[in-house]
Amino acid sequence: KKRVTSEVLQSMCSVLVHRGPDDEGMVFTKDGKFFEVTKTHPLPSNENGFQVGLGHRRLSIIDLSAVAHQPMCNEDATVWIVFNGEIYNFQELRVELERKGHLFKSRSDTEVILHGYEEWGVDCLHRFRGMFAFALWDSRQRQLFMARDRLGKKPLVYYHQKDHFIFASEIKALLQDSTIERKVNTSALHHYLTYQYVPSSETIFEGIRKLPPAHYLLFREPGTVQIERYWKLHFIPKQQNPRSLTEWCDLIRGKLEESVRLRLISDVPLGAFLSGGMDSSLIVGIMAKLGGQPVKTFSIGFEEQDFDELAYARMVSNHFGTDHHEFVVKPNAIEILPKLVWHYNEPFGDSSAIPTYYVSKMTRDHVKVVLTGDAGDENFAGYPRYLRSKYVSWFTRLPEKVRRSLLPAFLRILSQSPWRRKTLNRLADFMEMLSSHQGRNYAEQIKIFNQKEKDDVYSEDFSRQVKGTDPLDYLIKKYEEGDTDDPLEKLLYLDMTTYLPEDLLVKMDIATMANSLEARVPFLDHQFIEEVAGIPSHLKLKGSTTKFILKKAFSDFLPEAILKRRKMGFGVPVSRWFRNELKDYIYEILLDSRTLNRGYFKREGIERLLDEHACMRYDHSGKIWALLFLEIWFRVFMDQEGDFFSYAA
Repeated sequence: KKRVTSEVLQSMCSVLVHRGPDDEGMVFTKDGKFFEVTKTHPLPSNENGFQVGLGHRRLSIIDLSAVAHQPMCNEDATVWIVFNGEIYNFQELRVELERKGHLFKSRSDTEVILHGYEEWGVDCLHRFRGMFAFALWDSRQRQLFMARDRLGKKPLVYYHQKDHFIFASEIKALLQDSTIERKVNTSALHHYLTYQYVPSSETIFEGIRKLPPAHYLLFREPGTVQIERYWKLHFIPKQQNPRSLTEWCDLIRGKLEESVRLRLISDVPLGAFLSGGMDSSLIVGIMAKLGGQPVKTFSIGFEEQDFDELAYARMVSNHFGTDHHEFVVKPNAIEILPKLVWHYNEPFGDSSAIPTYYVSKMTRDHVKVVLTGDAGDENFAGYPRYLRSKYVSWFTRLPEKVRRSLLPAFLRILSQSPWRRKTLNRLADFMEMLSSHQGRNYAEQIKIFNQKEKDDVYSEDFSRQVKGTDPLDYLIKKYEEGDTDDPLEKLLYLDMTTYLPEDLLVKMDIATMANSLEARVPFLDHQFIEEVAGIPSHLKLKGSTTKFILKKAFSDFLPEAILKRRKMGFGVPVSRWFRNELKDYIYEILLDSRTLNRGYFKREGIERLLDEHACMRYDHSGKIWALLFLEIWFRVFMDQEGDFFSYAA
């Protein structure tokens, strides 16, 4: 049988030191006995492997004392846990468990999970309100119980082959086990070039998988795995929720304030990211209302005015009297790319990972916990693409002859709207692919490479390997999964289960934890989300006004300029950088023989892509960034260029 060795577990912990620099612990089992490793109690020198091993790196947030050390066990050491995240309602759960006779040795939320499992088994998941990824070994049942929070704020990856099961917060930790082969998953690569991320439950490595959000996994000896979903977002039929506009506004304000209050529980200093957009401004404002001292706020900006939001962030800072800090990102920021690739573990095509990393780095100099405004758009229909889908839906209902006659005018309308940076050529391609299926139309809008563009850059061999695979099926399946007939709600559900957990939350978790900073997301409290799902969709997207009900609820709370400003998004001026300061760099990397000899792309296709961007015929910046990140990923993870630990430094 495969055995756990202290060397592998120690290496796994060491490579994740950024996620937990404050403490380290390991525990092993052999023949029913537990061996806990500490500085004063090392392993026996004659050990030759164990049946079970658990390791943990701790970022101390709640109960900073030694009694909150992990791995943590119950009273008789029959159940052990390693846990990443926060359970925000741990105090009330602790009171309930104490009434049932459970004894606590710490003030930590970790111990609440432990006793919650003893009391309720896997059903304990329904009691937890928070962000979490944990693994719990039950020696009585010879069972490993792993779970991930409902919305996927905390990551959990694993590798399973027969009786060999290994898990971690990040893929790089799994790779410390030399028996795991580094083999590229071509299907995942195909998906990455569609969405700019690899969707759950796949990863870029064959054999390594992600546990999807809202799922738990049971591993039992001699090697069986059971995976179950324990939560799903439901949209309540609106006739069951006959509230007035005022009542909805009062509910939103009360629930969001409660969510923020829960996320202020901390034994270490905390602050907030402030973009100057509505969502982060609301979180900062509520923190200022609830707290005694000025909120520490942190913003990122660019020299390019089209992308810079610092003026709006300063406006909000002045309005709420925050202790404000700023950082300006310049083109040389891309020097961080190999380190960024190392932290993200997989190819990740969202270029806003760069400023998110830098603002996290700046923030960690001042606080250990930060609140963010993520998920306001997914809750309240804030993206311009929801409005675009509304127009497209109207358009597709027209007879084909009418559509053809109106097409030029329709394209002009789209090209003048807030998403005007998309070229008219791209819009024309999109219109040609319109179908009666709204989910497919939406997928066509948000993809990075369409099939024609892939055909232009894919090598014959790679095209042959992925032939017959439609990566849009992943998104369409999620679209159909939503239990509502409302077109907007189906899109909100789609983004809540794809773009949010696979892109935005990955970006935030990795960027913050790379700097040993914890990020908390009030808009992602599951009870808040469930309440918001009951709001009629016409109050979220009213006419052409996005986030109507949220703006209405807080109309007297934020500066008018913030409420009325056009959504900017967290963009990065890579399009300009790739035509100017970084032009030589991208040509050098993407046309390098080492890049092309990997066999995935053909030179003429890549060269045409770069030339078209350079001469401003098309804006290919998203595709170029995705290809650039991918190649650096190959060099870091497959060629193993550079020392892992040097990237962590």
